[in-house]
Amino acid sequence: MAGYISDDSRKVTTRRLFEMKQRGEKISMLTSYDYTTAQIVDGAGIDVILVGDSASNVMAGNVTTLPITLDQMIYHGKSVVRGVKRALVIVDMPFGSYQGNEMEGLASAIRIMKESHADALKLEGGEEIIGTVKRIISAGIPVMGHLGLMPQSINKYGTYTVRAKEEEEAEKLVRDAHLLEGAGCFGLVLEKIPASLAERVAKELSIPVIGIGAGGGVDGQVLVVTDMLGMTNGFNPRFLRRYANLYEIMTNAIGQYVKDVKSHDFPNEKEQY
Repeated sequence: MAGYISDDSRKVTTRRLFEMKQRGEKISMLTSYDYTTAQIVDGAGIDVILVGDSASNVMAGNVTTLPITLDQMIYHGKSVVRGVKRALVIVDMPFGSYQGNEMEGLASAIRIMKESHADALKLEGGEEIIGTVKRIISAGIPVMGHLGLMPQSINKYGTYTVRAKEEEEAEKLVRDAHLLEGAGCFGLVLEKIPASLAERVAKELSIPVIGIGAGGGVDGQVLVVTDMLGMTNGFNPRFLRRYANLYEIMTNAIGQYVKDVKSHDFPNEKEQY
């Protein structure tokens, strides 16, 4: 059975995301890290594909997103772009490629865009990186912001718990959101913050606000594809809805293959030349 294919086969652009927010149409967003998955996700009608630095965890087995390199993100970005026809493809700028040095950030951004052929980039942070954001946008590169829980700063936080529950941090988040919009960001991801705060930000900004663990009052949702497909086992945050149990399906299928090989059942006469 074919997946849901959007009636509108035109390429999704940053402008179209803005128009979706204006007419109240929710934006769907998922991660992908490879060609095969990206083809399926795009064909099923997703609006935005994020080549997340979560590849560090999902694809490489690292505990945090910090170890993934610029070269590795370009590799994943290239692989995804080749499999996509319709969705807007955004690549995360990895830790260390833009913090603290505006010119290095610009050089990193240009490399990702030139080598991966992605449509846009995503950066974590607000006021601290606003100069870099402006430089990248001034070079003609679309930027999506990311506030709330910022995994690249996990060693500063020391925990993955909900952010911005206290008034001071919540007000800084709102200020940062306005700064990012003012700098020219085309959208914003809010991760793991109170739903009421996320809804406030989405109402105050004219650009689309995408949530992960930020409630339903925002303009769209993003999940990690391996989590929502149930490939990961034992990761059960409140915000995650599993749409399949591929961990069980794949384990059973591979187990059956092993049995068939061991028992001389595979290959049979029809499966050989």
